[in-house]
Amino acid sequence: MTYRRHFLTFAAASALFPLSVRGQGTDKAAAFVKSTGDRLVAIVNGPGSAVSKRAAMTQVLDADVDVDGIGKFCLGRFWRQATPQQQQQYLALFHEVLVTNITSKLGEYQGVTFTMGRTKPQDEEAAVSTTVVRPNNPPTAVDWIIANPSTDPKIIDVVAEGTSLRLTQRQDYASYLTHNHDSVDALIAAMKNQVSRSG
Repeated sequence: MTYRRHFLTFAAASALFPLSVRGQGTDKAAAFVKSTGDRLVAIVNGPGSAVSKRAAMTQVLDADVDVDGIGKFCLGRFWRQATPQQQQQYLALFHEVLVTNITSKLGEYQGVTFTMGRTKPQDEEAAVSTTVVRPNNPPTAVDWIIANPSTDPKIIDVVAEGTSLRLTQRQDYASYLTHNHDSVDALIAAMKNQVSRSG
């Protein structure tokens, strides 16, 4: 049970340098992404142990990413079928899996740079378009989807080369559950195993 590589784009996108903020209606979203990226790049390229970097990364994710909202979305219709205890266990594990998958790859993103594209409103959200350039890799088009950009901005999705991170994960979970008798407990057990293997 593994996260798709698209979630790792979040770590790559942490090296946010040249962002130009434009447009009255979208400047807050772009400024929010820049602020988040500035903190993340300091973690990625800065000194410190793996433990300290994980703790610092967790703080940024908790502050700037709607982890619970993404987790509920990824579980889809099975969220409503889960008991309150299963929901609580699942969200805690979803958070652990996300943090583990990002922090385990931080070393691979040394030297990443970022350039800004357009910022576009999308109903109650905003899409901040960027290009990620990683050493010895082709540039990657990445859109950050920001909820409540004018009031309480939170990252709710990362779209890499047109592929939605949360949609991909939702499809993965749905497929796993379908092949395991729609058992949320089976998914929780698989996530626990994933966390323990990476620990």
